[in-house]
Amino acid sequence: MPPMQTSGSVNLSELLSPARIKLDLKSNDRESVLEELVSCIPELADRPEACQTLLRALHEREQLHSTGIGDGIALPHSRNALVGLVERAVVVFGRHPNGIDYGAPDAIPARLFFLVVAPTVTQHLAILARLIRLLRDPKLRQALIAATDSEKIIGLIGKAEAKL
Repeated sequence: MPPMQTSGSVNLSELLSPARIKLDLKSNDRESVLEELVSCIPELADRPEACQTLLRALHEREQLHSTGIGDGIALPHSRNALVGLVERAVVVFGRHPNGIDYGAPDAIPARLFFLVVAPTVTQHLAILARLIRLLRDPKLRQALIAATDSEKIIGLIGKAEAKL
């Protein structure tokens, strides 16, 4: 196990958990998929007002510009860190069987979703940068599409991070 990294660096595999992974997203549009991903955050399960705050922030960010980055990937996140919403950074992974139109520059439907919620701007940016770096690898993207369970997803991310 690599040592815990310091400063702005983050370990994505430590921010994921089986409860925050949904391998069979059902939604067919951007708005619904955001609701589905937010519902996978156990820390917000009994805080409907926090869920609404997060959803509002996510919708506002999508209105600025889609968080669909291409290659079948979307990285929904708010424009700014959401201070007080979560104590620690959260990453939710979702996978859609067919993909949905997410406004990506390459027009490829998004199948892999990484929802990012962080309490500080530094963590927010570090998580997004690390995700983008990891997801450049087409082999990792294919493995994430093929993975059969949550533990496998976490393991794939951890292995990819170890190579960075």
